[in-house]
Amino acid sequence: MLRRLAPALLALPLVLACAGPTKLAQKSEEKLAGGDAWRAWQLATRALDREPGNPRARHAAASAGTMIVQEWRQKIHGLTSIDTLTAAEQVLELAEFRTSAVRYAVLPAGDQASIEEEQAIRYAAARIHYQRGLAARDAKRPKAAYMHFADVERYVDGYLDAAKLADNAWAKAVTRVAVMPFQSSGDAPIGREAADAWRDALTQELAPPQARFTRMLGADAVEQSMTVSQLRRLSREDAVRIGRKAGAQRVVWGSVGGVKSQTRLHLFHETIARRIEIRDPEGNTTTRWVDVPFEVVARTREVTVGMEYEVISTTDGATISHRQFDGSTMARVVWTSYVPEGSLDAYALVSEALRAANPDRARDVETRWKDTCGESTTLQQVLQARRSTSTSGRYQRDRLARFMVGAAFVFLEDLPPASDLALVAAAHGWQPLRDDLARFDSVDDVDLGVAMSGDPR
Repeated sequence: MLRRLAPALLALPLVLACAGPTKLAQKSEEKLAGGDAWRAWQLATRALDREPGNPRARHAAASAGTMIVQEWRQKIHGLTSIDTLTAAEQVLELAEFRTSAVRYAVLPAGDQASIEEEQAIRYAAARIHYQRGLAARDAKRPKAAYMHFADVERYVDGYLDAAKLADNAWAKAVTRVAVMPFQSSGDAPIGREAADAWRDALTQELAPPQARFTRMLGADAVEQSMTVSQLRRLSREDAVRIGRKAGAQRVVWGSVGGVKSQTRLHLFHETIARRIEIRDPEGNTTTRWVDVPFEVVARTREVTVGMEYEVISTTDGATISHRQFDGSTMARVVWTSYVPEGSLDAYALVSEALRAANPDRARDVETRWKDTCGESTTLQQVLQARRSTSTSGRYQRDRLARFMVGAAFVFLEDLPPASDLALVAAAHGWQPLRDDLARFDSVDDVDLGVAMSGDPR
C-alpha cells in the first residue's frame, strides 16, 4: 500500500514547500479532520524533518499514523476471507510502514485480536507457499520450489524445515552457463576474443539481482580441457560435452563470419583562424586573427559481421534458444600534420570577423568539418591529439581498445583492418543473448522442454 500511494504523497501544493513546521502541522490536522490520513502523515513528517522536536507536528504524526494503521487493518481483515496471500502481503507492508514510522511516531501495535489475526495470516501464507514448494520440488521445478520456500521465510522465520528445503532447491536451481569460443572464418581467429567479450559483459549484466539463478562460468573453467584446434573450431557435440564436464547446464555455441566492409576517405582543406594578441609599449593589447592553412585527412570504415549462436542444454543437447543476426561498427581515424602553437583555445574554424561578415561561408566550413571529422569532434580535440602524439600514425593492434569503447575518432593515419573491426562489432553483440538468458532465468528446465539431470528422457 505504501509503495502504491507514494506518488500521491508527492502531489502536494507547491505553496507548502516553504511552509514552516508549525504551519505544516496545522495543515496535517486539517487533512486528518477531512479523512485524508496519508496526506496528513506526509505533512506531519515533513514538519518533523525540519524540526524534530516540534510537539504539534509529533502529535499530528502520531494521530495520522494511528488512523493509517487502523484503516490498513480493516483492509487486511476484509481480505482474509477472500485472498489469503494478498492479505499476507498487506500484513508485511503494514509491518514495514510501522518500522519506518518509528523515527516520527510510535504507532500502536493494536489489540490482541488484530495481532493474532495478522499472525494467523502470516502462518496461513507460509503454509500455502510451503505446500506449493513441496509440489514444485516433486515436479522437478527447483527454481519454483526455491522461490516458494523463500517466500515461506518472508512470512514466518524458521517455519518447519523451509530454510533447509530452500537451500536444497537452490543447489539444483542454479543454472551455470558456459560461453564457448565461437567459430570464425577467415585468417583472423576473432571467435575466441569475441566469446571472451561476451562472457565478461554477461557476467556483469546477469549478476544478482539482475538474474537470480543464472551464473556465468569463467574462461578457465571452459577452456582448460580444450585442444588448440577446438579453441578455433568447436563442434556442437564437443561444446556440449566440454560444457557438461565444466559443470555447466547450458552452453552457448556460435560462430562469427561473413565480414563486409566499406571504406571512405574525407578531406578537410581550409584556412582556419588563430587569434593573436599584440601588446604595444604602452601596455595596450590588440587582438587580430591570422589565417592558418590547415588540412585534415579522415578515413571511415563501416564493418558488418554475421553472428549466430545457440543456447544448448548439456543434459540432453536440446536447443533452448537460437539466433542469427548481423553486428556492425563504424571507425573513424583523423590525421593532420599541422602542429599547433601556443594555446589551443586561440584556434577557431572561422574567425569572429568572418562569421559576422559572411555567415553562409562560416556555416559551410563548419558543415564540411563535421562531415570530415564527425558531428561531435572539435578542432581543439584534433589539435590536442596532434600535440599529444609522439608516435607514428600507423595502426598498431594495441590501439583497438579505443575503437572497442566507441571513441568518436582515433588520431591515426590509417584504419584498423576489417578483421579487427569485425571483432569490435562481434564483441558488442551480446545483448540478444543477455535477453534470452534473463528471460529463462526463473524458468525451470521442465517448462523449457529440457530433461533434468538424471532424467533419461
